[in-house]
Amino acid sequence: MTLAPDLSDLLVAYQAVRSYTDALAAPLSSEDQCIQSMPDVSPTKWHRAHVTWFFETFLLKTRLDGYNEYHPAFGYLFNSYYEAVGERHPRPERGNLSRPSCEEVADYRAHVDQAMAELLASPLDDATAELVTLGLHHEQQHQELLLMDIKHVLSTNQALWPAYHDLPSSPAGVPAKGQPANGQPANGWVGFDGGEVWLGHHGDGFSFDNESPRHRAILPPYRLADRLVTCGQWLEFMADGGYDTPTLWLSDGWYQRLEHRWEAPAYWDFDSDDGWRVFTLHGLQPLSPDEPVGHLSYYEADAFARWADARLPTEAEWEHAAADHAPVGNLGDQGRWHPAPASPGDGLHQLYGDLWEWTASPYCPYPGFQPASGAVGEYNGKFMVNQFVLRGGACVTPPGHIRATYRNFFHPHTRWHFSGVRLARDAS
Repeated sequence: MTLAPDLSDLLVAYQAVRSYTDALAAPLSSEDQCIQSMPDVSPTKWHRAHVTWFFETFLLKTRLDGYNEYHPAFGYLFNSYYEAVGERHPRPERGNLSRPSCEEVADYRAHVDQAMAELLASPLDDATAELVTLGLHHEQQHQELLLMDIKHVLSTNQALWPAYHDLPSSPAGVPAKGQPANGQPANGWVGFDGGEVWLGHHGDGFSFDNESPRHRAILPPYRLADRLVTCGQWLEFMADGGYDTPTLWLSDGWYQRLEHRWEAPAYWDFDSDDGWRVFTLHGLQPLSPDEPVGHLSYYEADAFARWADARLPTEAEWEHAAADHAPVGNLGDQGRWHPAPASPGDGLHQLYGDLWEWTASPYCPYPGFQPASGAVGEYNGKFMVNQFVLRGGACVTPPGHIRATYRNFFHPHTRWHFSGVRLARDAS
């Protein structure tokens, strides 16, 4: 299945993206598709309907003569956050939507797909083509969110630990509780001179509005760790009392750690016989010390960096370091959907794929940023507060959907997403 179609043929691209979304939902039962395990997680059924609603609302209703809306209530049920479009069903209650059924959502998708095929078979003006392209990238974002949310939903079945998909390769190593892994290579460091640099999207190709405008920044010399922090290194942090040392933590992070009783990353489980295990989309697996540690909050990442006598990189440092690296790695097309150990060799590893990397940068607008006019202007700009930027994509990110300038963002206390940490230091 092609995850990153050639957008020069929008009809082919549309069909490929939509088919992949349906393929992601296929392993789930109807019951699984309806579950919402916490307010941040949406049911699979809702995701499939919402991305369909996007095409219906922003394209078919306004740009296809004679289009018949599938159901007048779906605008209320499947609007996410577009205030300009109208009211919507409360996000924390999406799991209470017993109707429409999964079957009717499939019919809704088919209805919209047929109409979109008609629209895309006709000549398109630039504005329409841009909206279709935005809709495709929007759906790819939800493909990634689907896998994140499915993992959280399945993780609540802790007596059964159900697997979403077979594991392509076997993990290695099972460390004991609280014990550091043996033979972990020390982080290497890659230095950068800094200076005056240009940041933000430029040139041809799609980008989201929050990646612009391109602008200059001044960077002091800095160093980045050559790979992501591993599970073995995290065990050392735990064994040294990292979760019990308030001086390592930001004040709000310490309160979050106490409130949520964090003692290990999300999805970790300790068994007295088998040691540490981690829940994955392939079910419960032995924890591998060489794999990158994932599902960390910003606060955990920041505390670890302080413990390691380092810091988190800024997003400007990350983008500057990644600018000359092709966006390839352990991405969604690998079918692993789980972070993999770094490959040997010099230079930076794991810049793309595996895990989204927390940066020290608050999610704010770039100098001169202006949101688009109309409802689609609500896509990114209004979320530029109280969140932090992550870079690089993850093992569930569709290839072709990631680039050096891509800015993801989450609240600092959240952990259900595929997030990890790369250390940084000043050059001195």
